[in-house]
Amino acid sequence: MTQRVLYPLIATGAILLLSLGGLTAQQSPGEAILIGGDDIGGVVTSTKGPEAGVWVIAETADLPAKFVKIVVTDDNGRYLLPQLPKANYKVWVRGYGLVDSPPAQAVPGKAANLTAAVAPNPHAAAEYYPAIYWFSLLRVPDKSEFPGTGPKGNGIPESMKSQGQWLHFLKTDSCWSCHQMGDKATHEMAKSLGHFDSSTAAWARRILSGQAGNNMVNGLGQLGPERALPMFADWTDRIAAGELPPTPPRPQGAERNIVITEWDWADPKAYLHDEISTDKRNPTLNANGAIYGAGELSVDYLPVLDPVSAVTSQVRVPVRDPKTPSSADDKIAAPSPYWGDEAIWHSQANVHNPMFDGQGRVWITSRIRPSENPAFCKEGSSHPSAVLFPLKTSGRQLAVYDPKTKQVTLINTCFGTHHLVFAEDRNNTLWTSSGGGGGAVGWLNTKMFDETHDEEKSQGWTALILDTNANGKRDEYVEPGQPIDPTKDKRIDAAFYGVTVSPVDGSIWGTVLGFPGAVVRLNPGPNPPATALAEIYELPWNNPKAPVHGFSPRGLDIDRDGVVWTVIASGHLASFDRRKCKGPLNGPTALGQHCPEGWTLYQLPGPQLQGVSDPGSAEASYYDWVDQFDTLGLGKNVPIATGNGNDALLALLPDSGKFVVLRVPYPMGFYAKGMDGRIDDPKAGWKGKGLWATYGTRTPFHAEGGKGTTSKVLHFQLRPDPLAH
Repeated sequence: MTQRVLYPLIATGAILLLSLGGLTAQQSPGEAILIGGDDIGGVVTSTKGPEAGVWVIAETADLPAKFVKIVVTDDNGRYLLPQLPKANYKVWVRGYGLVDSPPAQAVPGKAANLTAAVAPNPHAAAEYYPAIYWFSLLRVPDKSEFPGTGPKGNGIPESMKSQGQWLHFLKTDSCWSCHQMGDKATHEMAKSLGHFDSSTAAWARRILSGQAGNNMVNGLGQLGPERALPMFADWTDRIAAGELPPTPPRPQGAERNIVITEWDWADPKAYLHDEISTDKRNPTLNANGAIYGAGELSVDYLPVLDPVSAVTSQVRVPVRDPKTPSSADDKIAAPSPYWGDEAIWHSQANVHNPMFDGQGRVWITSRIRPSENPAFCKEGSSHPSAVLFPLKTSGRQLAVYDPKTKQVTLINTCFGTHHLVFAEDRNNTLWTSSGGGGGAVGWLNTKMFDETHDEEKSQGWTALILDTNANGKRDEYVEPGQPIDPTKDKRIDAAFYGVTVSPVDGSIWGTVLGFPGAVVRLNPGPNPPATALAEIYELPWNNPKAPVHGFSPRGLDIDRDGVVWTVIASGHLASFDRRKCKGPLNGPTALGQHCPEGWTLYQLPGPQLQGVSDPGSAEASYYDWVDQFDTLGLGKNVPIATGNGNDALLALLPDSGKFVVLRVPYPMGFYAKGMDGRIDDPKAGWKGKGLWATYGTRTPFHAEGGKGTTSKVLHFQLRPDPLAH
């Protein structure tokens, strides 16, 4: 093997590394690495030669917030870490087929050639595989076990009629909705749990741990503990006995052009639901400005990062009523292996989702009071929405933070809030989802609220009414569970989980959780409480007319053409294009399965679960977002799913149907619940834009590093090549 000899050349304040004697037919001295004053670069080699498609990680604690920069080596093992603040860095190599190299000390402006460490055996290599690869070893019940025969039969509830219905609880609507399954913390059994006579008993104890124990018990109940506990026990037993997952591919193509920057924020006991960096409708707003997070059940503050100075801060979120419930009230069923009997979550506000408006204010879904609604929401009120559809309770309301005044304003809503999104209209209408309950879709006219500060007058909500008599207007309707009346409309007992607004016609779209689940289109009409009409489109499941089959959506977004994108539990990113529908969109037969031709399914990256023969992936994506304005660099209208098992964001190139996997290798356990894209400088090319996301798992202590690991803010940028500055 020819030895690579690197000679640093000083030229115009930069270091030029030339590889002499090791050039291939594709290389030339002109392709050498130019290292600027804020770069670290070099070549990664191992005993096998140059290492292509591996990560180089630089980390420092010299800045106000812990800071990490990650890049991927090119075809010839070369790397360049760009735009590094002045600090001392620990730099090392991580990659599939390797173990972590010993860290080297480096500073910007200097070359750092690194020696990768080849894994001594397959077990050592597998320690670095993403959670989905370990999760894929789970052996789930065969199709022949359905319908379930109950706890005295095969252990699967009798209500479970198919494997798909069971999988949607295993994946996006239960276990995976809070944290990864398959990471080291879950595919191994913590010794601190104690000694048990069987692995099944150990799993029964494990799910009781901490403040989320009751939630996990409920999730297990949906699966059937008599069947699910032995399944999980078999999984971890086989892994403990040495069974290994398939090997993930190294980054290829555009995946080698990614630059990931990370900052620590919040604290080790807090978890972040998601973040916001700009106005979804205008990605140039708040250029280079602060990033805001939502701490959900864990803390009563918004974590804030100034990415320019690497300084973090907090915005305290108050409540209106001191009797507002708190997550600290949740009883611990059994001690946590990490925190013992300590209740680590203390939140009354329960902030879930943030969104910028055009004025640079941050709107959040936030609990401000107990669930009992005020009188103007209920039956007997003269409020236009309450007259038509009174609401007794709501679990979360609204708040807005103004960075200019540093003030948080609380807004009492009758409807529950979960996610929120602004319409592109003159009223800057803020539409919300309720998270899956309540049966109503609510909105706030923020223009009116700013002018009047009248929270009662500025809000409205509507039930979801199908135009089943197909006369084009809203009429008297039958209730859910009642038979269709050809002379009337029909109300559906559904509520939005994800919510988005079409830039084409202003219609509101939402996902309906469950099996097979659906997307719903809401046309507000001129007087939404009275004129709003809905259309429902179920996922194509067991439909002989459907060219594809899938089930159970969660998050969703929309592109500039009005095509809706959602992630589904069958392991797909799915699009629904209403323009493709061939039959009537309303009427007595338009009840969900009337437009299978509108759906297109794209299989998500990663292996499938053992025991599942249908197309799909073991991936359980939580949410997705459409890059309408090309803030990353892959083009406009690129849908991106949260790759919660892949430790990644998964960007789909619709023309090819292929995914670009934006994998986060460090710390292992990246699990996003949302993202957005911002353009800081339209003239700066790739350096002036990028995606923002955060570690959104409820269990940051499950991530690499364990107890003490905090949630992190991430900036994803896409260079034209792996050595671009």
